[in-house]
Amino acid sequence: MVTLIVLGIVAAIVLWAIVMYNNLVNLRNRMRNAFSQIDVQLTRRHDLIPNLVEAVKGYMAHERGTLEDVVNARNTAASELRKAAADPSDPDAIRKLSAAETALTGTLGRLFALAEAYPDLKANQNMLHFQEELATTENKVAFARQAFNDSVMTYNNACQSFPSNLIANNFHFRQGEFLEIESEQKREVPAVSFT
Repeated sequence: MVTLIVLGIVAAIVLWAIVMYNNLVNLRNRMRNAFSQIDVQLTRRHDLIPNLVEAVKGYMAHERGTLEDVVNARNTAASELRKAAADPSDPDAIRKLSAAETALTGTLGRLFALAEAYPDLKANQNMLHFQEELATTENKVAFARQAFNDSVMTYNNACQSFPSNLIANNFHFRQGEFLEIESEQKREVPAVSFT
């Protein structure tokens, strides 16, 4: 009788561990799936940038440094995206992608600020088209990033919460990293004037 009770308790513990493990795998896979949407949108963004640079090049020949900065930032971001896409649960890869995308956003902002000084360029249909495409893609990236970060939060909660943290720690489930793409405008204090 005692052996049956002990056997029942052991079976319940094993069943509980299997359910917890499978739940963690499910959440990690959801996080990876959410990242795949970011991958699609950031790849689209990276593919638009060379066309944008070509559209601008003729007008801004003496702004070569800015154009090179945009191309270099785009190439770095594309490289970091490939690394992060290989393993979206790697926190270091996500941090590096976040930094590269933030740098790319900053260089694109400088490019658009310079473009304001060229009336012909501002009116150019190709430039307007690429700006609109980039803006649409940025919105899609924001939505995909939010879905990814929600998945990361759910996964991290499962990894940190008792008792599933016992399984997570023993089977080396690493916590996910949130994808943050900062824009310089987000940190600026708005200017207020009462004159």
